[in-house]
Amino acid sequence: MSLIGIIASSKLVAIPLTVDFLVVAGGGGGSQGGGGAGGARCTIGATGGGGTLESSLSLAVSTNYTITVGAGGNAGTNTAQTGSNGSNSVFSTITSTGGGRGGIFANPGENGITGGSGGGGGGADVTAGSGGARTASPVQGFDGGNGVNGALNGGGGGGGAGVIGGNATAGSNGGQGGNGVTTSISGSSTTYAGGGSGGCSTQTSGGTGGGGFGGGASAAGGAATVNTGGGGGGGGNTVGNLNGGAGGSGIIILKYPSIYLATFSGGVTQSTSTSGAFKISTITAAGVSDTVSWA
Repeated sequence: MSLIGIIASSKLVAIPLTVDFLVVAGGGGGSQGGGGAGGARCTIGATGGGGTLESSLSLAVSTNYTITVGAGGNAGTNTAQTGSNGSNSVFSTITSTGGGRGGIFANPGENGITGGSGGGGGGADVTAGSGGARTASPVQGFDGGNGVNGALNGGGGGGGAGVIGGNATAGSNGGQGGNGVTTSISGSSTTYAGGGSGGCSTQTSGGTGGGGFGGGASAAGGAATVNTGGGGGGGGNTVGNLNGGAGGSGIIILKYPSIYLATFSGGVTQSTSTSGAFKISTITAAGVSDTVSWA
């Protein structure tokens, strides 16, 4: 074997293929309650739900590993207020659960739906909906907030990866979407997986990390930011303005020793950069199930 080959082989032996990751699922769609953020699982900085940081994965070369970025959930509409949950994101053995959709305005109000983070409950004249629960094992986010009873009928905020969704208040505000979590795995400090705020009579900003804003009486809820896993905002409380916002698509970021070359199968949209002794691959194509391998 040549000297160069010996050196290359010794590097492969000395430096194992250990991969750090951020896996964020698609956020739930807003109905009147805000959509819950997609589940967030991460090995660097913070992970969703206040849980213990995930452990990096020790992988084998020349082996295909599944990789899927979850799509955001559909928005609720005036005619069919029910949005949809976000889709799961998957990397190897790690699955992050799509965010729960927000509950609709009804009598009684609909509860928010369970997800990586739970959706916010819908408002009602008498019995408002409760916030949806977060995924429990492993935790990846937080519960949604409750809707409120009364004339203004606000929806609860969707849970974020970092904070529980806010309850709607008796007045004019839907619940605030829960904030997301911040990690520097990409090389810069970025927040992901914020919950969507609930709709009511006054527009409310979404949770940090891409959550959609809650619509006012004459405005639809805002769509979450793509590739953040944010939940969509809930629609306002006036008939004809009950449109929610769509959930944001998820994202996967992988960090691994720079001596390795990652190969992605067709259909994946990704970019790879080098930072010191590591490469960082960011995968953003939603709804495509493909593979990655290293050599």
